[in-house]
Amino acid sequence: MIYLLDKFDRKENLKIESAHRSVRADACCFILTSSLKGQGTMLRWVLLALLIGLCASAGEQKAKKKVKSQSLSRGWGGGINWAQNYEDGLAKMAKSQKPLMVIHHKDNCPHSKDLKKAFVADKTIQKMAKEDFIMLNVVEETSDKNLAPDGYYVPRILFVDPTLTVRTDITGKYSNHLYTYTASDIQGLADNMKKAKVPLHSEL
Repeated sequence: MIYLLDKFDRKENLKIESAHRSVRADACCFILTSSLKGQGTMLRWVLLALLIGLCASAGEQKAKKKVKSQSLSRGWGGGINWAQNYEDGLAKMAKSQKPLMVIHHKDNCPHSKDLKKAFVADKTIQKMAKEDFIMLNVVEETSDKNLAPDGYYVPRILFVDPTLTVRTDITGKYSNHLYTYTASDIQGLADNMKKAKVPLHSEL
């Protein structure tokens, strides 16, 4: 009887040990599965964070570009691709073979402000500025004295041909300041832009 009980106990112990091993194996599988699921969730969050970061970076670059374009325009037309400076304007002119239009003005000059408003409001001028010219507006004088053939004053607008010739022949209507324009002269400026569009080597 004792022998049978011992045998029975051993069998029961074996069953219990087997059950324990099964439980431990199930627990290990659960932990491993949970760990893998956790890693998968973490990976998804990391990828999402990277995607958000890339989108934010692209948005910041676009915003910076827009701000830069607006700062270069100084209010003369936000849709125009403005040159950064005179040297940049000459380089773009050489590459595109479009004439360069240089607007000299001052932020605190009432005549410059009035001309700027008329310039922006005129659709014909804005269209030509966007499509037919390399545009530059400056509040400080350039180093090229050829852009001040009759003195330094504002507002003053001159054109430079792709042959690097300053078009001193294209003037406004004032004899004391040949290259100045007022808000009321906007049609005359449009006519002069049409003249400047024609390259010198193409004129008859």
